[in-house]
Amino acid sequence: MMIATTLLLGDMGWGNHMDNWGAGWWILMAFLMVVFWGLVIVGIVWLVRSLGWGHHQERGASAIELLDHRLASGEISPEEYRQRRETLSGETGGTDGN
Repeated sequence: MMIATTLLLGDMGWGNHMDNWGAGWWILMAFLMVVFWGLVIVGIVWLVRSLGWGHHQERGASAIELLDHRLASGEISPEEYRQRRETLSGETGGTDGN
């Protein structure tokens, strides 16, 4: 009985699941593979950027913190630091020019 059913189904075309797909199947699979690897690459780039690798300064750092960092690294002089800090804090210096 089992052999007869197998022969009947095989004769009706049930044994060939790729019937009449032709080249379309392979084009679809190639396209989906490109989409998959594109999403993997985009995901890795997003993950690296969201973790902040390669950035020298943290996001959301205040202007005063950035100024402190620049003074500590030697990018600006102490005099320039004082002037910029006064400007940022809204204070006026002792020398007014009058």
